Amino acid sequence: MFKKLFGFGKKKKEEIQEEPVEELEVKETEEDSQNVEDSKEEVKSDLENDEDNSEYDSQKEQEEVEILEEDEIESNKIEETKNEEAVSQEILEEQIEAQEEAKEEIAEIEEIKAEDIETQEKQDEIEESEDTVENQIDDELEEEEEKPKKVSLFDRLKQGLTKAKQGITDRIDEVLKAYTKVDEELLEDLEEVLITADVGVNTTMDIIEKLEDVIRTKKITDPQDVREELKLIIEDILSKDDTKLDVSHSPTIILMVGVNGVGKTTTIGKLAHRYKSEGKKVLLAAGDTFRAAAIDQLEVWANRCNVDIIKHQEGADPGAVIFDAIKASKARGVDVLICDTAGRLHNKSNLMNELGKVFKIVDREYPEAKKEVLLVVDATTGQNAVSQAKSFKEVCDITGLALTKLDGTAKGGVILAVKSEVDVPVKLIGVGEKMEDLQDFDSKSFVDALFS
Repeated sequence: MFKKLFGFGKKKKEEIQEEPVEELEVKETEEDSQNVEDSKEEVKSDLENDEDNSEYDSQKEQEEVEILEEDEIESNKIEETKNEEAVSQEILEEQIEAQEEAKEEIAEIEEIKAEDIETQEKQDEIEESEDTVENQIDDELEEEEEKPKKVSLFDRLKQGLTKAKQGITDRIDEVLKAYTKVDEELLEDLEEVLITADVGVNTTMDIIEKLEDVIRTKKITDPQDVREELKLIIEDILSKDDTKLDVSHSPTIILMVGVNGVGKTTTIGKLAHRYKSEGKKVLLAAGDTFRAAAIDQLEVWANRCNVDIIKHQEGADPGAVIFDAIKASKARGVDVLICDTAGRLHNKSNLMNELGKVFKIVDREYPEAKKEVLLVVDATTGQNAVSQAKSFKEVCDITGLALTKLDGTAKGGVILAVKSEVDVPVKLIGVGEKMEDLQDFDSKSFVDALFS
């Protein structure tokens, strides 16, 4: 390669060839032909040597070329390696940059999550505060709704006496509207209305006599004026000895008496709820050991009102239950002890006499307690309620009446009959199933609701 590029072999050959020619020209003249031939042979040998040298040089050049080619290959490999390292370095740098970007994105996501969590917590706090405010508002609204209920007992009374009003005052109004003047026929029709409303014959006659006296005295001629006078007469009958159930004295014992089915146990439960809500310590005594499930029924009321109860097994001696209840009442510092008693048929003297044993135990074991004996009668039984009241009054000292189920009868006039014929004050009336529907009897409110 280098021979071709630089002409090394040719130059040598030319030089060698030029020198013998010059020498031959000189020596041809001076020497003989023998010398010429010797010189030719020398030249030939030199040429042969030159050829050998040229072959050596070509081999050397070939080796140098191969070395250069190997070096070039080596350098190419090194360059390729460097290029690969550079590429891998770039890839590594790109991966590092990608990782850093990923870390930055993760950090941003975490910041966003933290902001979301903080925002959610704030939102939860806002919602909780809103719920609290709403609950407070709801509680206030409920309290405002309950307040009218507490002061609107008269409305409850009016609603409870709807049937009684239809059976008494509505029919009285119809009679009065049918007349243009006051005469005997008018009074006879009023008398019929009162008797059919279970006011009772004796009480009705008494009311009509008083009404005739007022008409003559005040010279009443307008039938509508008779209505107001009749209202005043009925209110006067009911207001006589108008007293409420008083449990201000501590301890107080209340004994509930009456026949089966009149609502003694329910009345006890409602009273327990009332006095418990007033902050008094109440104890119940399950003295009705004869009626099936009477003890269980009273226990349900005790659990509902969250008060204690003293009970024995079914069929046990009622006097023993009352005795244990009195002992427990003294030990626990109870304010009000309410005792259930076995229902007794008012026309069975032996059963009524057993009731006297209970009162003897109370008088002997609990003399310091104020005693209330409430006779519970069912308003729907009509004149039978009067007979029950008379029979029980002969056996025990009844201090008051609890007239139940007035909302279920159109013959509410029985309250007038019981009050006037038994001469015992009505202290409680039941005009519904709710706790608030057991009310203290107030004659004026009762008459106002009846004649409203």
